[in-house]
Amino acid sequence: MARAISDIEEEIRALSPVERERLLRVLLNELDVLPDPDVERAWLDEARRRSHEFAESPTLASDVFVRARADL
Repeated sequence: MARAISDIEEEIRALSPVERERLLRVLLNELDVLPDPDVERAWLDEARRRSHEFAESPTLASDVFVRARADL
């Protein structure tokens, strides 16, 4: 029988900060192992779009800073 998430959470909270950090790193690494192909494709499409946009109308760094200051 599967354990309740609340039981697992309680055990995790009982761990030392170092042990919790280690567990978190292990879990995050497992999530990174299997990238979602749709997400990967979306990022690649976005990178291509931005590259094309930049090539068509390059923006001067000074313009970027002017816009950033205006937004702040």
